Amino acid sequence: MDIPKVMGILNLTKDSFYDGGKNNTIDKALFHTEKMINEGAFFIDVGAASSKPGNKLITLNEEKKILLPIFDKLIHYFPEVIFSIDTYNSSIAKACLEIGASIINDISGGMIDLKMHETVAQFNAPYVMMHMQGTPDKMQQNPKYTDLITNVLSFFSKQIKLAYNSGVNDIILDPGFGFGKNIQHNFSLLKHYDQFKSLQCPLLMGISRKSMIYELLNTSSEKALNGTTALNAWGLEKGAQILRVHDVKEAKECVDLWMALK
Repeated sequence: MDIPKVMGILNLTKDSFYDGGKNNTIDKALFHTEKMINEGAFFIDVGAASSKPGNKLITLNEEKKILLPIFDKLIHYFPEVIFSIDTYNSSIAKACLEIGASIINDISGGMIDLKMHETVAQFNAPYVMMHMQGTPDKMQQNPKYTDLITNVLSFFSKQIKLAYNSGVNDIILDPGFGFGKNIQHNFSLLKHYDQFKSLQCPLLMGISRKSMIYELLNTSSEKALNGTTALNAWGLEKGAQILRVHDVKEAKECVDLWMALK
């Protein structure tokens, strides 16, 4: 049985919902990356575009200015690490893949930049395809679905076909907790998470410290680690093969304990 992997989050943004501004210099990014590797991260997911609800899409030049200098140093100091790049811009994906990135993580699943699938295919890179209704600036303004699970499955079926036709070989699916979904939608996704296994792609669980946890518990993102771990354990049982998290040590312990029951 394959052991689920932990993907550590390295946000370079100033305004991410949880850790904005904590890792947005070269020294801070290097330190946090080393910490996550030592704690058991199998991948490091690096992003410079905040997708916090209400935020507008980042400009291409701004994303390059933030991301590329730091990522260049990360590749230099950690040449053996598997880096994922969290971007919806194909030119950013291309630049990072040329430098040494291994995976592209696209919150739009190829809907924002129609050249993304082709770009990923050129490098034969794995591709994380996420579902998002709308764009971050408006996605939480009363999101609605005729049938949530059917709608997300349909989106994936269409986008997977397009990606395969573009030459992408390895696709990982992320249903997009909190991306154009209210709290009821999010827990419905979690309840029916195993249905996405029917698409025969690895599944990524991205719920770390999100509002679906802290709003239900009437707390804050800073106090949502315990809730994150609880839902990650549920996700593992439902078929998650990658946990994308801010807190690597706790996620790795969650995986190790879950594996002990198998």
